[in-house]
Amino acid sequence: MTSRSNRTKNIAAGTSARVERISGWERSSFSTADLRKLKKMGLLTNGELTRIPGDEAVPNPPEDFRVTFSDFLLRGFSTPVHEFLRGLLFVYVIQLFQLTPNSLLHISIFVTLCECFLGVHPHWGLWKRIFYLRRNNSGSAIYNVGGVCICVRPEVGYFDLKFPDSVQGWRKKWLYIKDEPTGAQLCSLSPVDLSQEILRRKSWDAEATPEEIVATESLGLRIKSLQNTPGQELSGVQILAYFLRVRVQPLQARATPLWMYFGTGDSARISADLPVGELEKLVRRFTSLTKNDVVPTTCRVEPFSAAHPIPPNHQILSQLPSLPEGGEVVEQFIIDDESQDASARAAEPAGTKKSVGSSDKLTESASVSDSSFTHSVPPAASPEGRKTKRSDGENSGESKFSEPVAEETATDFDPFGVAATPLVKEMIELGTRFAGYRIEAENLRGELLHAQEHIKELEQRLEASDKAHRDAKTKIEAAEAKAATADDLRVRLNDAETTLSKKEEQVSRRESAVVARLETQSNRFLKKIGEMYTQNQGTDEDALLDALSVLEMNCSLARDCLKYGRAALERIFPHFFPKAVIPEKFEPLAKSFLEKEDPVLAHRHASLKIGVEGTIALVMASGEKVDWAKAAAVRGLNKNSWTTLLKSAKAYSKKFLAFLDPSSSSTTSTAQPEVM
Repeated sequence: MTSRSNRTKNIAAGTSARVERISGWERSSFSTADLRKLKKMGLLTNGELTRIPGDEAVPNPPEDFRVTFSDFLLRGFSTPVHEFLRGLLFVYVIQLFQLTPNSLLHISIFVTLCECFLGVHPHWGLWKRIFYLRRNNSGSAIYNVGGVCICVRPEVGYFDLKFPDSVQGWRKKWLYIKDEPTGAQLCSLSPVDLSQEILRRKSWDAEATPEEIVATESLGLRIKSLQNTPGQELSGVQILAYFLRVRVQPLQARATPLWMYFGTGDSARISADLPVGELEKLVRRFTSLTKNDVVPTTCRVEPFSAAHPIPPNHQILSQLPSLPEGGEVVEQFIIDDESQDASARAAEPAGTKKSVGSSDKLTESASVSDSSFTHSVPPAASPEGRKTKRSDGENSGESKFSEPVAEETATDFDPFGVAATPLVKEMIELGTRFAGYRIEAENLRGELLHAQEHIKELEQRLEASDKAHRDAKTKIEAAEAKAATADDLRVRLNDAETTLSKKEEQVSRRESAVVARLETQSNRFLKKIGEMYTQNQGTDEDALLDALSVLEMNCSLARDCLKYGRAALERIFPHFFPKAVIPEKFEPLAKSFLEKEDPVLAHRHASLKIGVEGTIALVMASGEKVDWAKAAAVRGLNKNSWTTLLKSAKAYSKKFLAFLDPSSSSTTSTAQPEVM
């Protein structure tokens, strides 16, 4: 296998100078609208497990909460986290927020590939044969948020899944999510440590051990077969679309692996199926597919599931990276910290090509070389043979291993760098058997421990069931003993009769109370109305019915009174409120006459004004000369003088009234005439 040390030979002199470190944090733009979208997709179900950041510029999560990004949730991340992801973060000594969205997608696709198409748990040895880590720099700047990229090794023929060169604005969409460790976890995601710098460590370039190479050789051949079987080629886009379609988060801890997935009723599903348009939109968003490219809705290779189980003789491999519970990892120490920033920008070996872009526009220029890889082709293939013609959008983003040849020879290319000599083949076969037996033994020991725990659990349940059976038997025997005695039955009968008598007494008292209350209310109403009614003297002499009859008559009288009162008020309403609309209900109609200013008094004043103006008009029409200034200045007119004047004018009052006819519209007053 090509050593990673070859890359450092291309570092130019003077590139060891330190670069500027930038945190990358800024105030979160994650809003309630974003929260609703994620809940609609099933990515967030319980509001108590989510917090929207406030005005803080850097994260300050509540206790037991961790920082994540909405783009991480869309790409397969959920809590409680899968132990494979926990192990990666621990071995690489990085925090979740230091990865990029495309890196999270790499892990999700790898987990789906292992569980659905290889029929194994996510394998640490296989991971190291395919991926390595590098810094995600931009010019002379190092970003702590999204400062680490997971890249495919150039010499490995892995799925050529083209990611977009930038994920716009993902750093601004951060939120708090509660960490939910499972019962088997001794350690959850580590709390956020904003002071932790990104330091390149030996584990970033860790390669598979010879033992791991032997153990995973069959997996490598399986990947090659998946990519190159004519008519059944599996692409990275198909794997991505599959886990989005089945609505399972690959990076979430699950009770069962994906090869046991059994459809819509599976407990690992987060929501119902996405609409086809929404699914295609997400796939195009996560990849470089255009609107003209076809998004596959099915896989050309049927994934393992409950409907398509793993073959009986299939060997299920399992190897996790070291977990925090296991202690320190030798490959965690820092290597060449002074030049690591410059080495991240060094040129890749010739023949590489771009496969994964940066995670943000600011890192676009620095993400081309280290994240690229070459197709795996036999040494004898010509340069033209390296070109693969894509037939449709489904194959876009798919890197094939070498095309299968009719007959394998000793010089056939091995995608994982193992020489194909007879001696080596024999050693590989022996090593594979040994590693397989040892792994199988470890699996059997684990299954035995699990079976023992299950037996203990069953024993506890059986003991609890026996205890419940004994308690139930005791209660039944006691009940039978009580029911067997006639005295007990007589006591129960007497108790029932006593209880019934008390109930009847209570009902009688209640009826008396109801009658008394009805009579009281009837008497109160009759006293107010002033009319009395005789009760019905029937043969039954039922006081309750008599009281109800009186109440019914009172209610009828009240309804008639309200009806007549409304008719009267409606008749006089237009005279006092000529410009108002008569209220539809009685209460506001009656209240209109109870204002602070008396409407009747106002009406009288208006009528008096009409009379005065009419009298003045009569005097002026008579031709008599009157000094109106003196008339207006008259003061101190006593009652006797007033009475004398009225008597002298009384003989002419009918003529005055004829002139002051309220039906006349020739009055100069603006007031309405008073009703005669």
